[in-house]
Amino acid sequence: MRYIPCEKPGMVEGFGLVKSCDKKSAKNGTFYLDILLGDNEGDVYAKMWDYREDVTPMPVVNSVIKFRGSLQQYNGNDQLIVQRIRPTDVNDNINMSDFVKSADFGGDDMLDVIVRMVADFKDEEIKSVVLAMLADNKEQLLTFPAAEKLHHAMTGGLLYHTLSIVRLADCVSSIYPSIDRELLLAGAILHDIAKLREYSLSPAGVVDGHTLEGMLLGHLVMGAEDVGRKCDELAITPETKYLLQHMLVSHHGKLEFGAAVRPAFIEAEILSQLDLLDANVYEMADAVKDVENGEFTGRLWMLDNRKLYNHGRVEVEPKANIMD
Repeated sequence: MRYIPCEKPGMVEGFGLVKSCDKKSAKNGTFYLDILLGDNEGDVYAKMWDYREDVTPMPVVNSVIKFRGSLQQYNGNDQLIVQRIRPTDVNDNINMSDFVKSADFGGDDMLDVIVRMVADFKDEEIKSVVLAMLADNKEQLLTFPAAEKLHHAMTGGLLYHTLSIVRLADCVSSIYPSIDRELLLAGAILHDIAKLREYSLSPAGVVDGHTLEGMLLGHLVMGAEDVGRKCDELAITPETKYLLQHMLVSHHGKLEFGAAVRPAFIEAEILSQLDLLDANVYEMADAVKDVENGEFTGRLWMLDNRKLYNHGRVEVEPKANIMD
């Protein structure tokens, strides 16, 4: 995240998108704000001690604020101790693209790669379902993020994550002749498509919560329902429909991770493993990129509370080479 030094020694200032903000009670009876700020270069956790709402209005989530404070280290990561914050105004000349991460590749380009791969499928039923689902959801797919805070939480992140898994699936299929490549690729393409209905977006284009059906059903079940309806509309045979639906409801692998059922055939198992692999590789690279060589990150709750080590043997960045 970007900061600039201000006139007072040891202090920095800047602008940040408020990704979350909670008012909490300290042990001494005072209140403080626990804030996650970000821009298109990264995030920082911030604290504002001795918070008084009558002095400083509560920051609005998904708005951009100006801050001033000092940086310190906490669990191996930067932490911003905020002294002053205020909402931005027109005189600040804010450009929202400076605060929202974008995928490394354009949505049209990523979707075009996927469509060209599907167009070569020999299984006409699978081809027709996948192409129809992509066409029905094209406009949202081009820019939709894949998550609220974790992997690929960026403009175009859903297609970035999807194409990454498609590329991995294509490689795995070339190694193991017992894999139905087209079935596996179809599952990879469709596995998260119901996130388009699971999440709600802010005007900035970032996830700001879940829809009602997203909270009650989740994208695994919703995706299987969507695929089922499309298969019925296209008169797809029941066996093909059930195979596609199963891959969607099982792709989280284990019931405790949100899967409705455990994967019951090879392609479903591979999809669940590749989904986890891509998410973990992105999360680990994103966590390590700001750590000096030979140092550890702080504990990362999304990775089983592990500390990660930057061995410095390569330049780490959360990027996948997914384009032709």
